[in-house]
Order: sequence, then C-alpha cells, then structure tokens
Amino acid sequence: MEQKTARITVLGGTGYAGSAIVKEASRRGHEVTSVSRSTPTKPLGGVSYIAGSVLDQEVITQAVAERDVVFETLSPRGDMAGKVEGIVDTLISLTAGTRTRLGVLGGASSLLEKLKASPADLDWFYVSPPAEFGAWAPAEETGTYRLSDDVLLRDDTGRSNISAADLARAVLDEMEQPKHRRQRFHAAH
Repeated sequence: MEQKTARITVLGGTGYAGSAIVKEASRRGHEVTSVSRSTPTKPLGGVSYIAGSVLDQEVITQAVAERDVVFETLSPRGDMAGKVEGIVDTLISLTAGTRTRLGVLGGASSLLEKLKASPADLDWFYVSPPAEFGAWAPAEETGTYRLSDDVLLRDDTGRSNISAADLARAVLDEMEQPKHRRQRFHAAH
C-alpha cells in the first residue's frame, strides 16, 4: 500500500479514535469507509458511511470486502462488552490469505495474542495507545508522536498521553509505510 491511495475501512469510525483516523485518512486522500452503529451528525465529504452493527455478518463482510486496510477501533463497552474478541476472530478469518492488512487498536489484551496466533499470511499491526487516552483524557494536538515496541511511553513528567489526531497520524503513517508487520507498537507524545 506504500505511497498510493488506499481503500481503508475503520470499524468504530465515529468513536473517539476512529473518527480521528477517518478524518486523517480522508485528509491524505485515501478512499475511506467508516462503519459504526450510526452516522455522524457532521459527515465528512468523500467518506462512505455504513451504519450497522459489526456483530451482523453481512455488515462486517461488506466492510472488509476489497479493502487494502481494515482498522478496528471498537470499544468493549455497551453492546460490544465481551464481543470484541469474536469480532477480531471474524476479521482474521475474513482477511487471512488476502491482500487486506488488518490493524487493531487496543491495550495489553488477548486481542494481541489472537493476532500473534493468526495464519502466517495475515499482515497485521496492533497499536497500543498511551495509558491516558480517550475522550475522558483529551490531550493537546502537537503534530508529533513517539513510537516504541513493547514499552509504554511516558513524558518527562511521567504522563502517558496522545491526542486522537496525533494517534491518527501514527496509524496512517504505519498504513502508508509499514514498519510493524505482525507486530505491536505504542504511540504517545
């Protein structure tokens, strides 16, 4: 997918991280599809929106079909509590053996273990956000980020945070210039 327009689907594309990733991917000129239970009140021009539950096999199959990258940003809350692992299993089965790259946003969880155990022909990456990340902990957008492999990043004051926009930059940079094939990385300010 290096240096060309990509077909990108973001699952959870209207959430805190997902909406920032959709916005950044669209800004960079990619063909973007956002999948969530509802469409945003202010949709972005040029972005396709699929309103539906990823628990619906037809919705998730449509979301993955003929995509270069599928990025999962689902929150394990509400109707998704206890179900994100099953969604990742479905995504693995739909993308293994294809050209589609699978990305997952998550902490230190069993989702990473599922990816590590996936078929060797599945190209995946796993992004772990900082300890302080979410709508409950907004951070200032700086236009920069730092990366590490398995070490949680902290600044000089001990804080571990990043804005949604800066996390989106890190995710899109990985999509456009893959450096973490079948690996996890952390992104933070």
